[in-house]
Amino acid sequence: MTLRVHNTMTGQMEEFSPLEGNKVGMYVCGINTYDDSHMGHAKSAVTFDVIRRYLVRKGYQVTYVINFTDIEDHCIERTIKLGIPLEQLTEKYIGEYHRDMGALGVKRADIYPVASHHMKEIIQAIQKLIDKGFAYESGGEVYFDVMAVAEFGKLSHRKRDEMLAGARIAVDERKRGPLDFVLWKNKKEGEPFWESPWSEGRPGWHIECSVMSMKYLGESFEVHGGGTELVFPHHENEIMQSEALSGKPFVKYWLHGGLMNVGSEKMSKSLNNFFTIKDVLKEYDPLVVRFFLLNTHYRKPIDFNQKALAEAAQALGRMQNALDSAIAALKTAPEGTDDFAEKAAEAIRKFDGAMDEDFNTRDAIASAFDFSKELNKYIESGPTRSGLEAAMEAFRVYDGILSVFRLEKGTQEHMLAPLMDIIIDIRQKARADRDFRLADEIRDKLKALGIVLEDSADGPRWKVL
Repeated sequence: MTLRVHNTMTGQMEEFSPLEGNKVGMYVCGINTYDDSHMGHAKSAVTFDVIRRYLVRKGYQVTYVINFTDIEDHCIERTIKLGIPLEQLTEKYIGEYHRDMGALGVKRADIYPVASHHMKEIIQAIQKLIDKGFAYESGGEVYFDVMAVAEFGKLSHRKRDEMLAGARIAVDERKRGPLDFVLWKNKKEGEPFWESPWSEGRPGWHIECSVMSMKYLGESFEVHGGGTELVFPHHENEIMQSEALSGKPFVKYWLHGGLMNVGSEKMSKSLNNFFTIKDVLKEYDPLVVRFFLLNTHYRKPIDFNQKALAEAAQALGRMQNALDSAIAALKTAPEGTDDFAEKAAEAIRKFDGAMDEDFNTRDAIASAFDFSKELNKYIESGPTRSGLEAAMEAFRVYDGILSVFRLEKGTQEHMLAPLMDIIIDIRQKARADRDFRLADEIRDKLKALGIVLEDSADGPRWKVL
């Protein structure tokens, strides 16, 4: 089967083919290191973790790079407010990031470059752009000259002339054109700064990613990822300055994930509508959270809400129950052969077929769910050892990519999910009939058993203490 990916650059599905042999360079824009990671960060990290895992399953040798941005307005504002060095803030939130993503089953990238650790290379790159006529110094700052490049807007499909016609006259008189963007900016009072040929200051955001990605993956590489909000201007500007530096195509495949929304708005710290990963994991099993994130195609947005998480818990619980039943049945299953091994093999082919279509985890999970139902029927019919072992292999394949199952032993939450559905339905009926005594009794008895049942605006939810 052939892997096809949706390339933002062309807006089309394309057959995946590395630049050289089976080696794949993959760069994904990481977090700004000034606060705890939220669920929007989780969506990106889990998305590209699965993409990386599946590329490895396809036989590619992947070098995976995720950057940390610490030379950024929010980071600097936080260090000034706290009165601590930038390095201290950076180390703290990089550590928190790794703990959060580890809890979500995200494998470590191969390289995690930090922007402030690459100042020499950044300054050299800016000087090279000046020398080649793509950038200019003005008042101690350096700007990229957008008019100096032949192509503009090829990733976001925006036309330069249209943008110029609609652009306001630049407020900053140091810029030649309103679309020019900063590569180096002067320091402000109280901010950390670095020495450069132009001034004491710090780099702009866009040049950092160009320098770090090309240092570790080369002037041209296969995959660059991030959220759709980065297409313009960040990734657009990355392309211009990177190709101006090298004279070569920068990235072959651009992959962009949909946003994590709360209602109709993007989840972000600036809007103060975010949920940190830590807080969410206090309420939900990390495997359920990961499953929730993967049960939508990565290019589509996800609306974060408790109802969707509760539904994810129930769906994952049913699949885990099938797996647990297979584990239990395997202990006493007789030797023998039947046709279930072929059904398991076909299930793996369907799973891979879904993933081959632009890493479609939604369809891949649907195929795994269908197989779980077939497995339950098979166990009831009197399974053989070979059939159950084939089923276990299918789940190992699923988990190698999705990483949402417990292959050795299920949890109480997973095993209780179908039973809790029934209990909640009975209690909801009692409430509808205004039999609040029975509804409260059900809740209190569950609590005595260590199961907390809560009523929320999004419906009942439960957890095991």
